[in-house]
Amino acid sequence: MGTDTEQIKKRAPTLYFIIAIKLLKGLLFISLALVAYTLSDNDLPAEYRNVLQHLRLNPERRFWADLAKQVGQLTEAKVLWAAAGTLVYSMFSLVEGIGLMFRISWAGWLAIGESAFFIPIEIYELIPRGADPARHGHPLLVLIILALNIFIVWYLFQNRHRLYRHHHH
Repeated sequence: MGTDTEQIKKRAPTLYFIIAIKLLKGLLFISLALVAYTLSDNDLPAEYRNVLQHLRLNPERRFWADLAKQVGQLTEAKVLWAAAGTLVYSMFSLVEGIGLMFRISWAGWLAIGESAFFIPIEIYELIPRGADPARHGHPLLVLIILALNIFIVWYLFQNRHRLYRHHHH
């Protein structure tokens, strides 16, 4: 009774966790793309000032002033390009998640490749450079994402024969 098909259908809670991460990431980036797209034709510097006032944050502080300068440089075209790029990136995560749900091997390789791609970038982000914390992401968050990506690459690679359908004739 121990056929390949039965082995494929075995529960893989770790795989389900990875699928959930990929689908949530895809949905998060689709949401970001839609927000960027809807804001693209707005007066972004004015909206930025309104948000700061609403949150009762001092727009004179250097961090917020520097950020305001960057927001001021955003053109509608730049925001639309960012939205399009974010949308394309979200599709990768959704394709990986859905492909892994159906245990398709190329989706596993895509997930391995995409997760592995970001490992050197995250390691680079963790290297302290200068004293300006506004230039880096939150180190704990970067460390968590790095650990997750290393784990995803390791798990999917280690279990590739057990998890995916193989087309042996």
